[in-house]
Amino acid sequence: MAVSEIYHSTFKAMPYWWEAYHPTAQDPLELPSRVRVAIVGGGYGGLSTALEGAKQGVDCVVLETAELGFGASTRNGGGVSGGVNIGKSFSGKSLDPSSERAQAVLADGADAFSLIERLIAEEGINCYWKKTGRFVGAWTPGHYASQAKKIALLNQAARSEAYMVPRERQREEMASDYYYGGMVVERSANLHPALYYKGLLDACHARGIPVCARAPVTKITERDGGWLVQTERGAVQADEVVIATNGYTGDVTPELKRRVVPLASHIIATEELPPDLAASLIPKQRTLADTRRVLCYYRMSPDGKRMIFGGRARFTPVTPHESAPILHRFMTDRFPQLRGTKITHAWTGNVAFTLDALPHMGRQDGMHYLLGCNGSGVAMMTYLGWQTARKIAGVANQPSAFDTEEFPSHRLYSGNPWFLPAIGGWYRLRDNLDRGLASLSS
Repeated sequence: MAVSEIYHSTFKAMPYWWEAYHPTAQDPLELPSRVRVAIVGGGYGGLSTALEGAKQGVDCVVLETAELGFGASTRNGGGVSGGVNIGKSFSGKSLDPSSERAQAVLADGADAFSLIERLIAEEGINCYWKKTGRFVGAWTPGHYASQAKKIALLNQAARSEAYMVPRERQREEMASDYYYGGMVVERSANLHPALYYKGLLDACHARGIPVCARAPVTKITERDGGWLVQTERGAVQADEVVIATNGYTGDVTPELKRRVVPLASHIIATEELPPDLAASLIPKQRTLADTRRVLCYYRMSPDGKRMIFGGRARFTPVTPHESAPILHRFMTDRFPQLRGTKITHAWTGNVAFTLDALPHMGRQDGMHYLLGCNGSGVAMMTYLGWQTARKIAGVANQPSAFDTEEFPSHRLYSGNPWFLPAIGGWYRLRDNLDRGLASLSS
């Protein structure tokens, strides 16, 4: 199938999710002159901070650079995990999975899942929340063995309800023999990310929280025992500042910028599939992912009619027309029965990775921050925002496992991810070598 033939006549270079909620500037709000907390970043993390702040009697303003929901909060795949990635980071270090720290991190990851479920129910957010679980396909037999070693810890610390599925039973999870079996995590879900964002935004509006679109912050300085937050639309005096910019962290906070690595993630949506074919691809309607270094993740759309397929087509931003053919090939490698299927939407967005592969919240230069969810941002940014608001309000029962003084940086990294093309190439080579050796030995 030629590249030009993969595009549907209605193709749009925008997120499929925006058909239900399109980011908007809404009516331009006047910036308050003074608030208790100024929140920089209007994604899940920023809205969650403001919402919990309001519930605790803390007045906030949310300052968003672009339209409300323009960033990763409406661009992600909509998978919701009950834990976090504890794997090798860009620095080559990893967290010992048997340590008390790892257990605490997983426990907080489990709490993040509980929080998002509770928040959706309490706020009446209609976002197609479905607790259908997740299947993570093993790229090689060695990866399968590594997954099996983590089962006990995941079930104990994160209440994951995880179990292994051998290759001979893989068709129970997906209509493909592409992987060497894999792991099911039952305590996992998916949702419509843009409608979840809209629900958080509506909840903020209902409480009178000013969420200001097109108010890019240009400078933050200490003033009168607090902070002066300057934007292109005016200035706000605040007692506290929260940075919730994640994969879009910029030069206003250079010390935070050099601690997160913005990584481009790319997604396509197919045209509506024949009903029998659509129902057969992922029979339990789970979210699927794999153990490749250059991973892919995919699921059916909330109505079950389309395949939503994402992955690291490139580690750096490229146009949808460049990433879509790569993702289409990845998709048909796994599901040959989708050859000939056309793409209606293709898009990209930034996720934020950290040098230790863990999310972080805390204080830097006197400002609060919540950053670096390593691809688990739906639940984790919501959770870190909630935790940060409770910390500011002085009602947190205990510090979060993600709230530590250590937020690693590297002397060779200033915030410009110059190394990503090289890492992407190396990861692809390693994946191909591992797969080739696995094929030879099977």
